Amino acid sequence: MANLPHPQLLAEARKLRAAIRRHRDSTGHDLCWYHPHLWALLPEQAHRLPQVPDWPQFMRGCVAYRASLDTQCPQAMRISNEFTPEIDSANAPSPRKP
Repeated sequence: MANLPHPQLLAEARKLRAAIRRHRDSTGHDLCWYHPHLWALLPEQAHRLPQVPDWPQFMRGCVAYRASLDTQCPQAMRISNEFTPEIDSANAPSPRKP
């Protein structure tokens, strides 16, 4: 980035800020998705597949994440919306084929 002309540098900053805002503004069940489109904005392309815990360990992690919000963001509004795949996964990337 040090060698980018000023207009390109501004465009890059705007692109990165927009991506950060989209992620920041995720809410509800949209917080729980794999985000390769966000990581693709980095100049280095790491084509590593994530390590995914088995279901019991994964669900304990989900519970721990949700519990951490009580500590880190206790003022967050609580909602009781059920997960609806056609709505909540609208921003999620399509599942990869094995």
